[in-house]
Amino acid sequence: MSAPDPSTVRFDGPWTHRDIHANGIRLHAVETGPTEPGTPLVVFVHGFADLWWSWRHQLTAFAEAGYRAVAVDLRGYGDSDKPPRGYDGWTLSGDIAGLIRALGHREAILVGHADGGLVCWATAILHPQLVRAIAVIGSPHPISLRDAVIRDRAQRRALLPTFLAYQLPWRPERLLVRNGGAEIERLMRLRCGPDWQRTTEFTDVVTRLRSAIAIPGVAHCNLEYQRWAFRSQWRPDGRRFLKAMDVTLDLSVLQLHGALDPYVLASTLRRCVRHAPGRTVKIVDGAGHYTHQERADDVTTALLRFADTTR
Repeated sequence: MSAPDPSTVRFDGPWTHRDIHANGIRLHAVETGPTEPGTPLVVFVHGFADLWWSWRHQLTAFAEAGYRAVAVDLRGYGDSDKPPRGYDGWTLSGDIAGLIRALGHREAILVGHADGGLVCWATAILHPQLVRAIAVIGSPHPISLRDAVIRDRAQRRALLPTFLAYQLPWRPERLLVRNGGAEIERLMRLRCGPDWQRTTEFTDVVTRLRSAIAIPGVAHCNLEYQRWAFRSQWRPDGRRFLKAMDVTLDLSVLQLHGALDPYVLASTLRRCVRHAPGRTVKIVDGAGHYTHQERADDVTTALLRFADTTR
């Protein structure tokens, strides 16, 4: 069977697919909502082995509320370019900063899940003039996550086995695409709450993501995010990045977290008070790691209330 074309992730809906050139690459983005001058921009950033599609509920709700809502495929994902390098925190934050500028805006509210949340933290710190506020889901501050893995046995057991396994060459890529992407479904079932697994929506999401991981280059690029995060700890670029991230944010931060998330533990979020002392934390009952999809209405309501406070 031939590998799927990247364009297969351009799912139809009440939105427009766009190719946006930013930071030296082409990013596939999906846009909906008004575009008149003065309309606030909200950029949604997905997590590991995911797509812009994970924000389908929030895209339509934010558009109806008068926001210009844009969800992006990060570099290496979906129908965005898949360059051989650039999967470090410096470059990824530059991608989002370039996207905001290319859309014609001076600032945006950023919303990110998991790895996408880490990109939001980095963009807010490295490009503060472009970020009005951030909302992150299942995504502690990078230094908080590192510290938790080092000092918290439970968080270390939850995250480290797969994280370390991904450092091997080529074997993880083969695992992700084997049997039609069955590993993607296994990870999702392991990390989400039981209620969502029994829905037809879960089946649909899994089908789309299993196909997307088979797009040429996607599995390798997905893993490069994890590899840079690990290997850079012992390199000058990684030490400089963490030093740059070790600042106190004075912008609005909302942290949403699934009460049943077995991958990123709620206890790890408490460490974020050091870098975001004014943050708001909301625990979402009945949801696991994919909170914005598992409890879409609750998360969308919380995100809209948060965004409205920044207008």
